[in-house]
Amino acid sequence: MVDDKIRGMGFATQCCHAGQACDPLTGAHNTPIYQTTTYAFRDVDHGAKLFSDAFTPEIGLTDGYIYTRFGNPTQNALEEKVAVLEKGEAALAFSSGMAAISSVFLLIVKPGDHILADNSLYGTARDFLIQIMQKFGAIVSFTDFSEIENVEKSIRNETKVLYFESPTNPKLKCVDIRAVVKVARNKNIKVVVDNTFMTPYFQNPLVLGADVVVHSATKYMTGHGDSISGIAIGSRLFINELRCLVHNNMGGVISPFNAWLVLRGLKTLPVRMRMHQQNAMTVAEFLKSHPAVSSVNYPGLPEHPQHYIIKSQASGFGGVLSFELKGGYDAGKKLMNSVKLCTLAVSLGDVDTLIEHPASTTHAVVPREERIAAGLTDGLVRLSVGIEDIEDIIADLRQGLED
Repeated sequence: MVDDKIRGMGFATQCCHAGQACDPLTGAHNTPIYQTTTYAFRDVDHGAKLFSDAFTPEIGLTDGYIYTRFGNPTQNALEEKVAVLEKGEAALAFSSGMAAISSVFLLIVKPGDHILADNSLYGTARDFLIQIMQKFGAIVSFTDFSEIENVEKSIRNETKVLYFESPTNPKLKCVDIRAVVKVARNKNIKVVVDNTFMTPYFQNPLVLGADVVVHSATKYMTGHGDSISGIAIGSRLFINELRCLVHNNMGGVISPFNAWLVLRGLKTLPVRMRMHQQNAMTVAEFLKSHPAVSSVNYPGLPEHPQHYIIKSQASGFGGVLSFELKGGYDAGKKLMNSVKLCTLAVSLGDVDTLIEHPASTTHAVVPREERIAAGLTDGLVRLSVGIEDIEDIIADLRQGLED
């Protein structure tokens, strides 16, 4: 359990100390990697109680461990830390961001329920809703959540979940979380927010009224591009139900080593996020004045259409931006092949700068009409701005745009 005192401390202090204590057996300062599958019970009655508690969501496992699919001390340290950072009651770690997202939907939604999602979702999350949730009888539809009227008009009697990212990937559209929550509360609908881009350092959707927050912890939480992981945060009862009914049965369990890597990354999260944002703002200003660029999508720019929204609900703007090249497809492909410092790769949130041109790489096999309809235009480039020296990042982009 988390010491309540840590919840009243500063964010950086929580990143260092929440959920972690010196190992009681050895005195090790850092949380050990508990690389084990199973755990010894003190006696038969202790084992029976653990199984009873594990399958009673109102109680949950608090007095020991059974099997690492049910929980692990390294994993639990991570969960306690993230629960504190996101200002939630509890958290549950997964083997990937998609494992977290899919498990949340499998718990909340039953056949006949309606899922209303934003039309700018991470591609794999969108595919999961269409290919898997619809297969099991859910109704799925999409609308533009940046206009609250669209959400209000799209809700049905069967609507069970409102799901969105803010900012969105890759166009950096922002959603008014409070407004969506207000609409949902009047109709007893769950609000699920993907907070990967912002991290709890900049934004806390639970504080704004959301029911569940999900993260691809692969990204900024880990920060070093070396751990695939995910996490969900919500009420203690919801997380216990998620662990008992979905996580344990579906098996999307984070490994102790990956949990340890995320724990390590979180200790420097505030330092990294400040640098990511500082560099992203400078890059955005550079790009919007470059003659080869027609537009820049970054919510930190005053001209961004939802700049006022993100300022009202977050303390920062993040480290990801996208921009449109005037030369379209050919210009995007040329830039990808010309950069030297920026890495041409998928993913985001690493300490080094990652760049991608969806039209020529990740979505090259998608019919152009479908790609354009999804907002992935011919000249769109996404940039996850790293923490390198800003002069070097800009020099690389400049030579790539002008060579």
